[in-house]
Amino acid sequence: MADSTSSSRSAVTRALAASGRFWWEFLIGDTPELFVGAVAIIGAVALLCLDHSARDWAGFVLALLVAGLLVGSVWKAARKAR
Repeated sequence: MADSTSSSRSAVTRALAASGRFWWEFLIGDTPELFVGAVAIIGAVALLCLDHSARDWAGFVLALLVAGLLVGSVWKAARKAR
């Protein structure tokens, strides 16, 4: 009985580790700066939305920040490729 308990814990541990590796690779992958940038943009827009008068601008600011992140990422990749 002790073997079945340890093997089930081992299976659960392996499943959790595999899930963690999947989400790390899916969210972070090769470019962790994009993940950090996306989280920072979401946080900045969320803070902007706390002010009711700024909610009208939040969509515009979100688009500008995402475009800036995209341009920065492409610029970095182009420099790295040289």
